[in-house]
Amino acid sequence: MTRDGLAEMLGEQTTACGPARHALNAGGTLVVWDGLVPADRLARTYRRRLRITQRRGQQTLALATTVDILSRAADEPLRTGRIDAADRSWTFMLFLDATATAVLACTGVARSELPAEPATDAT
Repeated sequence: MTRDGLAEMLGEQTTACGPARHALNAGGTLVVWDGLVPADRLARTYRRRLRITQRRGQQTLALATTVDILSRAADEPLRTGRIDAADRSWTFMLFLDATATAVLACTGVARSELPAEPATDAT
């Protein structure tokens, strides 16, 4: 899969696809993993992540919609991928068909600020 090919596949599946495409085209990093995972297992995982991000107040894009899409895909084997924005402000998770020729869903999560370095005593 090429970056351009993936950019073309990121359509209107979810509201996170446009920002993910922008992050990819702006030099974000891309990885697509080889293994296949049943969609229902991914749905359970991302349902938990939805609850966690809501509890933390962490900004997301299309996470609930993605969980719904994954739930409807039942036990269909999916390939996963990730785009990290060049400025590291967002991470986008991609859910592709088994042959990586179509994007089923995409979600984005704002990256948390890294904690400040602890103060040190300069005595």
